[in-house]
This record gives sequence, structure tokens and C-alpha cells, in this order.
Amino acid sequence: MSELRRSLGLRDAAALVVGTIIGTGVFLKATPMAASVGAPVAVLAALLAAGALSFFGALAYAELGAMFPRAGGEYVYLREAWGAPAAFLYGWTRFWIASPGSIASYASGAAIFAGVGAPFAIGFIVFFTALNCFTVAFGGRVQAFMTGLKIVAIVGLAALLFVGAPGDLARLGAGEGHWGPAPFGAALIAALWATDGWNNLPMAAGEVRDPTRVIPRALLGGLAVVMVLYALVFVAYFYALPFDDVVTANTPARPQAVATYAAMTVLGPAGVAVMSAAFVLSALGAMNGSVLTSARVPYAMAADGLFFRRLATLSPRTEVPVAAVVVQGVWSCVLVTTGSFDQLTDMVIFSEWVFYALVACGVFVLRRRRPDAPRPFRVPGYPWLPALFVSTAVALLVDTVWLQPVRSLLGLAFIALGVPAYLLFRRGKA
Repeated sequence: MSELRRSLGLRDAAALVVGTIIGTGVFLKATPMAASVGAPVAVLAALLAAGALSFFGALAYAELGAMFPRAGGEYVYLREAWGAPAAFLYGWTRFWIASPGSIASYASGAAIFAGVGAPFAIGFIVFFTALNCFTVAFGGRVQAFMTGLKIVAIVGLAALLFVGAPGDLARLGAGEGHWGPAPFGAALIAALWATDGWNNLPMAAGEVRDPTRVIPRALLGGLAVVMVLYALVFVAYFYALPFDDVVTANTPARPQAVATYAAMTVLGPAGVAVMSAAFVLSALGAMNGSVLTSARVPYAMAADGLFFRRLATLSPRTEVPVAAVVVQGVWSCVLVTTGSFDQLTDMVIFSEWVFYALVACGVFVLRRRRPDAPRPFRVPGYPWLPALFVSTAVALLVDTVWLQPVRSLLGLAFIALGVPAYLLFRRGKA
């Protein structure tokens, strides 16, 4: 029986981290954050807080990823810490909504930015699904190339604004800022959505070379690169545009994204075309990373006998879980066709943070239950940093339930649908 091939090196793994985090949020999220907190300094503070919180979560994932360098990521960590039922509920949610919903969202966004219709969104999904049916080394090279182009585009945009825009650094001091829990919390949540995706690499841990060394370095180094890029380009926006222009971007009155308006200060109307191309590139790069990594979750579930067994098969030629990749792509195309992916992904954003908190709590559980287990990487500042991540995640969950009770309950209801499904699959395994 063929096994997953460990072909992803540090460059490829880091590219997966950077490429799956950077989608379109870097070009869009400055506007809702600015509208929430009312000052550039407060926006940058919220961005820094989101980066720190993501970094603390990544530290927990780095310890668990080095302990269990197997395909499935969070599915494996939840299984080891909390048991098969919790792991299954995560994989259930990931397979049906979170992964295909994200892929559909990236594809649809790329089609919108390119000015083409839904058939092209389906074409994007089919194309990148086909690419990821080749060897994982090939998929890693594609991801590294697209991530490199994204980095060049973001650095180039920041350089363009600092050099060519009639800007003023004094604009960074505009406004007094709203630092209360509600406005700052809203900006923090927007920033966290822009920094989401650092958890994807461990899903493909079974194909990473020297995983005990590479996974922590790629996770933490990749996230650090992302935060430097985000801070650079956010400062460039506030340098190039008056604060009110940042707040009113991407609205019916001014429908272009903040990045596009900033580019237009230097390039004029040509800035629209340039930024549309950057949006498309960034969305497709994030989609490729999501296609590659996410298919490893149903593969790991099926390998445990807790999901459709066909999804555990590997191609004898490429040693890739082609069945899982293809089924994921088909379901993503269905969501694009129905146009329901935004509602579905909004519904499970709440549930994703439930699992983030459970995974980070798994560090405490496994430290107590398996104190002598090999830990090639240990969370520095334990137990305070993972505790800070968990407590903040719980606070965000409570805030979400308070502000969006219907959406939160729908997310929990979908997770609950996995309970009878787990019982059926477990009975089939027995």
C-alpha cells in the first residue's frame, strides 16, 4: 500500500503558511477596521493584537505539530487530546462547509475581481484541483511560486505608495480612536479574519520533510512574514489616503477597495487594473493552498475508518489522496453554483474558533496526560501564552454569541448534526 510522500521542504511549507493567510483581507480589511476604531493608530494596534494572538495560537499548533507530524492537522490533535468524537466533529464541519466554502469564496472572489462570471469560478476550482492531483512536490512548487508573486505584489504596492503618492506621515496621527471593548473588539475580529489560515499547514504534515523541525519554523516564520507585510501595507494606505477615504472605501458611494483607491493616487485609472490583477493572484494563491492542505483532513478521517473509505486511497503514481482532492473540488463547485458559500462560511466561523480553543487546550491536556512524550518543540512561556490564546478565543466566542446569536446557534447546530453521522461511521468501522 502506498503512503504519503514527504516532499515538502521548509520553503514549500512556509509558502503554504504565507499563501493561505494572505487572500484578499490585506487589500480590504483596513476599511472596516478604520470604521470601527476611528484612528490609524488604533487600527495598527488591533492588527498587532491580532498578529500576537495568532502567533500564540501558532505556538500551540507548533508543539502539537512536532509531536504528531501526520496528515490531518487539527483532526489529529483533537483525536489525541479529546478523543475520536471531537476529532470527527471537527472533520465533519471542515469537510462539508469550512474547506469547500473557503475554496468557493476564493474562486468567486477571483472571478469577481477579474470581471468574469461564475463559470470561470468553477474553472478556477477545476484547474487547481487538477494541479493538486499531481505530486505534492509539484503542488508545493506551485504554491511557492504564487506566494512569491504575492509578496512581490504587496511590497511593490507599499513601495509605490511611499514613493509616488502625495502622502503625509502626519495622517497616521488622525483621529482620537475608539478603544472600548466593542469597537476595538470589532476591529480585532476583522483583523483575525485577515490573519486566519495559519492552521492549514499541519493538515499536510504527513508530507513535510523533517516535520519536527520544519513545521514549527514554517508556522512561526511564515506568520511573522505575513504580519510584517500587513503592517507595511496598512501604514502605506494611511500615508497615501486621508483617513476618511479609507473609511468610505468599498461602500456603495465608493465601491473600490481601499488598496485600489490608494493605487489610483499614483497610477490613476490604471490602478484599478493593476489592483484587480493583484486581487486575482492573491485569491487564487490562497485557494491553491487551501485545496492542497484541506483534502488531507477527510483523508485522515477515512484512514481511521471514520469517513468514506474511498477517500483514504492514494494514487499509486503520485501518492496523493486524489479521491479526497476531487470530491472536495466537486463540492466546492456545487457551493459556487448555488451561491450559498458566504452564508455557510459565516455560519461556521464561530465553530472554527471553538475548535481553535479546543486544540490549544489540547496542549494542557497532553502535557498532563503524556508528560514524558517527546516534544521536539515546546511552547515558550507555557502555560501563560496558550492560556492567553484560549481565554481570548473564549471571549471572542462569547462576544459572537452575544452579537450574532442566530448565526452562532446555526453553527453549533451543524456541528451537532455530526453526532449521528459519527455513530453511523463508528458502527460501520466496527
